[in-house]
Amino acid sequence: MSTTVDSPTRMSHPRTYSRWASLVVLCAGTLMTILDGNVVTVAMPAIQSDLGFSGPGLAWVVNAYLIPFGGLLLLAGRLGDLVGRKRMFTAGLAVFTAASVLCGVATDQGVLIAARALQGVGGAMASAVVLGMLVALFPEPRERARAIAVFSAVGAAGGALGTFLGGALTQLLGWHWIFLINLPIGVLAWFAAVRVLAPDPGAGLGKGADHPGAALVTGALMLTVYVIVGAGDRDATATALLSLLSAALFAGFVLRQARTTRPLLRLRLFRSRLLSGANAVQILMIATMYGFQFIGALYLQRVLGYSELATGTAFLPAPVVIGLLMLGLSARTIARFGAYRVLLSGLVLITAGTALLGRAPADGSYAVDVLPAMLLLAAGFAAAMPALTGLAMSGAREEDTGLASGLFNTTQVVGGSLGLAVLSTLAAQHTDTLLATGTALVPATAEGYQLAFRVATVIAAAALALAAAVLRTSRRGDAG
Repeated sequence: MSTTVDSPTRMSHPRTYSRWASLVVLCAGTLMTILDGNVVTVAMPAIQSDLGFSGPGLAWVVNAYLIPFGGLLLLAGRLGDLVGRKRMFTAGLAVFTAASVLCGVATDQGVLIAARALQGVGGAMASAVVLGMLVALFPEPRERARAIAVFSAVGAAGGALGTFLGGALTQLLGWHWIFLINLPIGVLAWFAAVRVLAPDPGAGLGKGADHPGAALVTGALMLTVYVIVGAGDRDATATALLSLLSAALFAGFVLRQARTTRPLLRLRLFRSRLLSGANAVQILMIATMYGFQFIGALYLQRVLGYSELATGTAFLPAPVVIGLLMLGLSARTIARFGAYRVLLSGLVLITAGTALLGRAPADGSYAVDVLPAMLLLAAGFAAAMPALTGLAMSGAREEDTGLASGLFNTTQVVGGSLGLAVLSTLAAQHTDTLLATGTALVPATAEGYQLAFRVATVIAAAALALAAAVLRTSRRGDAG
């Protein structure tokens, strides 16, 4: 990919843009946003103690990020198609980095929550267009499979690595540094993106500037994430009413897109069985994996008595396994056996891993009750994620790749929020019930987590069944 710049005095040589250098930049930007989504988990007790958050109020340190992030991904993906994906990516990095500094210097609850919301906006802008850029950079199937494997390895390992960094930075330097560390990374990533990524003009805002549609879908997605993440803190009636309002906004958006001459979202996108099916499977799979990261960290801290740093260190085998398998085997395995078969194998391992965690006892040990399950989950995710990504993006047309990328990232957020809300609520309610009957704190807590992992096993099995039913492809047409 190259561009030529003409000078009034001389003709300059065409500038060549390296696809693999571009991939490194895209992975660096993605890693920063993914790390920040997970690095907060282990630091939550320290943030609560320092800023005086109540229990329900503390949840907004996470929710304030998730709501704009999940709500704006689809819109940011489409705008990237229109104004240029490089512009959207670099602008997102700038907003995210600036917001990270505000989080790091926050001295009261309101500033931190507002800065976290701004982080969500920047994260959505940067993340929404990455897959679309990657697909455009690597049109050849085998190279695309390798690139997706690298990108997925960075994303998946970043989630687990965030837990380690959160524990290490919080314990050694203080919770402020989980945000301030983004400043040098963000600045370097921004300069590299400006220099390395090839410019793309985009289709132009006039070809898709459906402002009412944008307002409807953004409001619907934000409200959906809000309903999910706050379900445990409100009564059933309020949740039902908010859910109906969210459904009404989605219905209004669909009607708008069907009738307008310049839709924000072309509804034909959902005619692709691979794209629609892969996004549905991803919601269930990510719900399971987020449940493992969150509930698993709590099990280590509240049942086995691990410190923040020890908890983060205990999660390190996961990114190591994910990185080794994705980078060393994923692309070649998909090329040999097909994305469909590799996806099913990965989902089988994920289901087995959560089933093992469902028996983790109050007097358990890391080596026997956590590590084997973690390795199964890591291996399963390393197999499933690149295969699922390839299947999803293979179902989108070239002009819709930014939108498809935003949609795929949106379902990740919805799945993660859903898994976190459902599994943490079930664990807390079951623990409270046992405590009310006189069960000691640690055994009651352990049984609450066991229930959460058993439900996660059912969710993983549902993802496996859905993938087997709807994502089968011919070997000729198999993604990757």
